[in-house]
Amino acid sequence: MLIDQHKRVHNYLRISLTDSCNFRCQYCMPDENIQCMPNSHLMNPDEIESLAKTFVELGVDKIRLTGGEPMVRKEFVDIIRRLAKLPVELTLTTNGVLVHKHIDLFKEVGIRSVNVSLDTLNPEVFHQITKRNQFQQVWDNILLLLKNDFRVKINVVAITGMIENELADFVKVTKDLPLHIRFIEFMPFAGNHWKTDQVLTARQMLELVEKEFDIVKLKDAPHDTAKKYKAVGHQGTFAFITTMSEHFCGDCNRMRLTADGKMKNCLFGKDEMDLLGTLRKGEPVVPLIEKSIYIKHAILGGQFTKDYNQADVDKIKNRSMIKIGG
Repeated sequence: MLIDQHKRVHNYLRISLTDSCNFRCQYCMPDENIQCMPNSHLMNPDEIESLAKTFVELGVDKIRLTGGEPMVRKEFVDIIRRLAKLPVELTLTTNGVLVHKHIDLFKEVGIRSVNVSLDTLNPEVFHQITKRNQFQQVWDNILLLLKNDFRVKINVVAITGMIENELADFVKVTKDLPLHIRFIEFMPFAGNHWKTDQVLTARQMLELVEKEFDIVKLKDAPHDTAKKYKAVGHQGTFAFITTMSEHFCGDCNRMRLTADGKMKNCLFGKDEMDLLGTLRKGEPVVPLIEKSIYIKHAILGGQFTKDYNQADVDKIKNRSMIKIGG
């Protein structure tokens, strides 16, 4: 078991397959000409499989594939088939645009849950955010997943000035569709121009939702990052991921492996362990994994206090979101 000095057990690994994406969302990858890592810097399928097996031997029982957009990785099919043979719950986070090309593969390997990043239900706003005119394809693929009995979570980054107009619309779609909407408080990363006044907190969003719907609080499972609710009479649910206003670090069980094989013990942490370089030298990676977990900070990667209003974004040392993995 991987246990840090704060007695937290870590059994959930997120693996980024690529820092490339076919969208250009303004808070993640806004530059059309951004330079992605060359293939030689990425973990190849053998290396991904080898490192994943090591983590499973250390107690990991859930793996989520992320990117960038994981499905733009040319070896995606090979990688997912390899990882599906491990004794883990396997899932992924995607922007949804390529789901129709791989849904049969998902069913074949036993994936039953997919997270789709979608920040708006308005096609024009979608184009403004992503620089792509593909809202309908994404929405059609969400419906395709539901038709094939997948559990679908929609991840919505809540940025002040954008989300207020769409909160009610997102909750409304849960009336007739069994979708699970998750509003994520806007978080600071390198290059995303984060400001404290862009954070619309879960409490503020909940107050807006309560003006239009009768809602009930649902029970949150252990290690849940989302505080779940349901509008009365609706099939689906909605939730808030309160990273900024009410962190959930005390129960964290997550680790990250970047596309270039660096282990991050926290989304906000600046500390990285070079597992890929160590693996390529034929040296053991377990000591690095154990060290990474042991030195994990109590909250928010040690980068800022629990009061996000005091965060100095210029002093935060971290990768951009696209280079970390979702």
